Order: sequence, then structure tokens, then C-alpha cells
Amino acid sequence: MHTARFTLDPAFTVGEVNPRLFGSFVEHLGRCVYTGVFEPDHPSADDQGLRQDVLELVRELGVTAVRYPGGNFVSGYKWEDSVGPAEARPRRLDLAWHSTESNRFGLSEYIGFLRKIGPQAEPMMAVNLGTRGVAEALELQEYANHTAGTALSDLRASHGDKDPFGIRLWCLGNEMDGPWQTGHKTAGEYGRLAAETARAMRQMDPGVELVACGSSSQSMPTFAEWEATVLEETYDLVDYISLHAYYWPEDGDLDSFLASAVDMESFIDNVVATADHVGARLKSKKRINLSFDEWNVWYLPEWEARAKTFEQDDWPEAPRLLEDNYSVLDAVVFGSLLIALLRHADRVTVACLAQLVNVIAPIMTEPGGPAWRQTTFFPFAQAARYGRGRVLDVRVDSPTYETRKYGETDLLHATAVRAEDGTVTVFAVNRSRTGALPLEVALSGLGLTRVVEHSALADADPDARNTLDDPERVAPHPVDGTALQDGTLSAALEPMSWNVIRLA
Repeated sequence: MHTARFTLDPAFTVGEVNPRLFGSFVEHLGRCVYTGVFEPDHPSADDQGLRQDVLELVRELGVTAVRYPGGNFVSGYKWEDSVGPAEARPRRLDLAWHSTESNRFGLSEYIGFLRKIGPQAEPMMAVNLGTRGVAEALELQEYANHTAGTALSDLRASHGDKDPFGIRLWCLGNEMDGPWQTGHKTAGEYGRLAAETARAMRQMDPGVELVACGSSSQSMPTFAEWEATVLEETYDLVDYISLHAYYWPEDGDLDSFLASAVDMESFIDNVVATADHVGARLKSKKRINLSFDEWNVWYLPEWEARAKTFEQDDWPEAPRLLEDNYSVLDAVVFGSLLIALLRHADRVTVACLAQLVNVIAPIMTEPGGPAWRQTTFFPFAQAARYGRGRVLDVRVDSPTYETRKYGETDLLHATAVRAEDGTVTVFAVNRSRTGALPLEVALSGLGLTRVVEHSALADADPDARNTLDDPERVAPHPVDGTALQDGTLSAALEPMSWNVIRLA
């Protein structure tokens, strides 16, 4: 196979990586919360009912901002149900996921969970703009953030939380372009409501950071027109526009599935172009950044088929929903999506892997039993650990292959991040399902002299997975033969592999 090549030079960069790029998402969906992060009867549970085995894995994963409580769930969410004594909280029907919500885990427990993860874990709170509006958003903001001396801040203190939660980052609803969303609105209706809510929240605290709902995917019929209309209303009031995208092998087309990041990068570029066009029309000097606050591999057609079988009079509590078991193939695609986010770090400054535990998640649990890492755990943990610093501009010269969905596509997908101490990490995916890919990287002006480590996630069986019965079947392994000589890095990337090459 022909060699793939690119050059790294510190004079050519994309932008600084915002730690929020490694965010995640906890929604009241299936077992993400109950028997996921929260299981008071579990042998490892702490005094707050949080599973300590899960907390350890979340810390290892390197998660930063955690979006909550939805997702589709938020469009029927009454924040008042989630505060005060847990035993007194009401049980509610959740229309989004056809479940019963007990509210045993609520706002205080969410903040407590973040504090147990560590200081890097930042709240990212969504307000309900589906069935509620400005008044309820302000009430939640006052309860969560005001110091003391008002009815709602004093109510928080009476519930045992004297100190305010300090939530800075807020989502103005969720996927309001989607007909599946409770309270679905047109772009004009949503844009007006989002602007009114943003204006009011800034009256309480001018320093809040606000995310307006963008399109639920690039394939939505209203895509781009939705963003333009919403931003015409909200441009000077919000900081971010959101993007959501999920990928799966359509009709068994694995070659296109491996190239999913082509769509993700196109989505990002198109939203940036739309946002900048609106800014130019408004003659604004402000720049809107992107919050890619839902992304993952998700076998969506399987969920849609199963949802049709649900009994309409059955409203289970914390059922097993969306518990995709990820393969090596899925993890390689997942790693490529991470590369796409890093390659756009100048504009994508918030991103949330959906979701954190059990629900299309890198961490799985068994009620009363163990927790373990899915294959997708490893690319995220490595990117969160080594993808800090400044993204270098990577322009590949790569052999190509033909895909049904995206046409001719590079076999190599790559980026590189230079840390403050001058070390560089190359993240690379070989999309070929059959052949190793030789790689040469010319290093200019970086002062690098050695390969610290080359690890790869790949397997002779692309369908290999980690399961309850075999939780350590898949893990990254060291790669021999990678060398740095005379300013050139040489490596061989295994077929269908995620690679992390660290240089010093």
C-alpha cells in the first residue's frame, strides 16, 4: 500500500483545545442514572448512593463538562420535582422514553456527583423550553446559583445546599427542531423563546454562557435554515449553537461507516459558515462557537424497531434502553469522530459524548454487580489525557478508497496536539479493513527526538467486544517498530485501527 504522509510545524496550528471538548452527558434515560451512576443498594455505593466503581471509571475516562438532565427528557422536566427530600419527590411519567421517573436522583445529587468526580467536572444544565419557558428557567437559575436571601435560594439552603451550585453553562432546550420533541417548535417560535429566555437569564447574571439549539442532525430537512433563523433572533444573546450527530453502519455499509467523520466535519464546517454568515449580516464582531453536545456511535434503527414493540400502558422505571455493546469497529469509528472534533478545536469548544453510563455509553454496569469499560472507553480516555494543548494543522496526503456514501475518501484520518511542555501526540485512524497503512510524518521546528509510546486499538476480530462475561477482551496494545529518525516519524498503522503516538 502507498504511504500516507503529513507535516507538523508549530507555526501552523488550528487552535487551543478547550477542556470542555471532553464533556459527556447524563440523561434520565434507561439505566444511565439508576443502577448506572446512582445505586444506593450497591456494595460500592457511598453515602450519597453513588457507585464508587463507576466514579473511578469516570475519573479514568477524563470527563469534564457533564450535560444534564437531557436530552429529550428535559422537554417534560419540572425542576421542582428534583429538589428537596428524596422521599417526598413526585413520580412522573416521562413521555420522551415512555418510562416512569422517580426523581430519587435530582439536582442536588447531580451536583454531588460532579463534585465526587473532581474539580474538572463542570455542570452543563439544560432548561425546559419545550413545555415550559422563561419564568421556570429563571426560577431554576435562582435556586441553583443565587447566594442567599431570596425565596428560592433560601429553599435550596433548607434542602441542605447552603452554597450555590455555580452553574455557568446552560442549554436553552434540546432538539427543538425535532417533531419527536415534546413541545416541538418552528425555528421562528423557538428563536423568539430562546432570545427571551437568554435575555432574562443575563439580567440575573450577565456572565452565564448559553447554548442555543441547532439542528438535531445535518440530515434534518430544516438544517441550516433553522440555524440561520434561530441565530437571527439570538446572535448577541448566546455563546454557542448546538450540533447533534450519531452514526451507525447503514445497510451493512462498513466502508462508509468507517468514514463517518467525513459527515461530522462537513456538519461542523456548514454550521460555522451559517453562523458566520448571520454574524456578517448583523454586522456583529462577535463569533459564535459550536457546542457538539451529543455525538456517538448509536445503532439507532435497532432502537426504533424495539420502540415499536412497547406496550402503551407499560411505563417501567429505569428499563434497559439503548444499551449498545460496542465492537472494535465501533471504537475505531468513535476515535475518528474524536479526531474530527479536535481538528475543529478553534470553533468546537464544547462537546458531550452521549452518554456516560449504560446508555450508548463507554461504561457499563450490572445492577448489584460490576462495572466495566466498553471498547469506546479507550479512545476517549486517551484523547482526554493526551489531547490537551494546541492542535497542529494536519493536512494528509493519503491513499484513498471508495465509499458508497462519501465517494473517494482518505484511508488516513489524523490530527496532532502539542502540549505546553512541547510534547506532541498524534491521533490516527487507518480506515482500511484489510491492509496496514505506512505512515510518515515530517517534523519541523518541534525539537522532538524520540517516540515515547505507540499504542493501537485493533483486533483480528473487528467484532470483538468487552462484555459482562469477558470485560477485558479488548484493550489498546503497544506497537513495535515506530521510529523517529532525522526529523521523520515512521510507523505502520494496523488495519482498521485507532492509534496514539506520543513524541518527546
